[in-house]
Amino acid sequence: MPDFEITIVGAGVVGLAIAARLSERHPHLLVLERNDRYGKETSSRNSEVIHAGIYYKPGSLKATLCVEGRERLYGLCEKHRIGHRRISKIITATDDGELQKLNAIVENGRSNGAELKLLTAAETRALEPNIQTVGSIFSPSTGIISAHELMDYFAHATTEQGGTLLLRTQATRIEKQTEGYAITIDEQGSTSTFTSEIVINAAGLGADRVVQFAGIDIDAAGYRLSFAKGSYFSVSSEKSKLVSRLVYPVPGNESLGVHAVVDLGGRLKFGPDVEYVDGPPFDFSVEESKRHVFGNAIRKILPQISDADISPEMSGIRPKLQHKGEAAKDFIIVHEKERGLEGFVNLIGIESPGLTASPAIAHYVERLLF
Repeated sequence: MPDFEITIVGAGVVGLAIAARLSERHPHLLVLERNDRYGKETSSRNSEVIHAGIYYKPGSLKATLCVEGRERLYGLCEKHRIGHRRISKIITATDDGELQKLNAIVENGRSNGAELKLLTAAETRALEPNIQTVGSIFSPSTGIISAHELMDYFAHATTEQGGTLLLRTQATRIEKQTEGYAITIDEQGSTSTFTSEIVINAAGLGADRVVQFAGIDIDAAGYRLSFAKGSYFSVSSEKSKLVSRLVYPVPGNESLGVHAVVDLGGRLKFGPDVEYVDGPPFDFSVEESKRHVFGNAIRKILPQISDADISPEMSGIRPKLQHKGEAAKDFIIVHEKERGLEGFVNLIGIESPGLTASPAIAHYVERLLF
């Protein structure tokens, strides 16, 4: 008999959501996390938005899991008192060229199940009088959430149901055996090996590396990740009340654009930008030299903000399957049975809307396995 029924590599919000879901019926479950706390990487360095499902290709995993996850997430937050707010969102067009793009965005979002409304410039200013606009899309079901409280809930549920969370522990080898897998781990310099019937790779920024441990060629499989750094600048308290909800520009190819984020504490920040970087290791510092470029991007939405009103805040790294200059790519969530790896599930390229989709991703993985 294997030492564990299920091993999950990675304790970001997605790994924890899977652990909380599966440990209900499969308590002999282990979660490995290389950091000294769960969710220290992508899961805690983002806009903390509950997305409506507006932009993603209809029928894609990003679209279906975002919309399902949104409803599951609001239900979880209300039931378990997880900090959140259905704050709503505006996507503002700032010139006539962008205005023409709004209809296509609305049509796409509605195909996914997002509730959206086109607003005139006057209707937009009635909601947000300070923003630059010639018309917009209003999304009433977009919200914000405390990612930390959500992860705390998933982690607590996992351990309460009998699962084990092992921090400061990194998988270094995964070998297929007759019954399951032998997993070698490094615990702060101490190496050991155990066995597990099922392995779920939810390693986020390290997911393609874990794929290689199992003997899969990441280039042949299309699993190699690129890393896109996104920085944020915070707005001074004197100007933090200029908007009351999330305000986004019309999106580009590689991101949703530098947008206004109001957090649960009422603070206002803008971000993220897109900067493809090498790694790991990753540099999470925010460069002061970006202030003016950020200021220009912000003023396109909120003209009242000067460079002096913003300060470097934080950054995060997105694990992207989409390499620089390419079109957006979908999540990869696959049970690798066809590669002869029964019981091995890979989750690759889980960037936005991964936080929103996390409870739906957990349900999806459960269906793949059981």
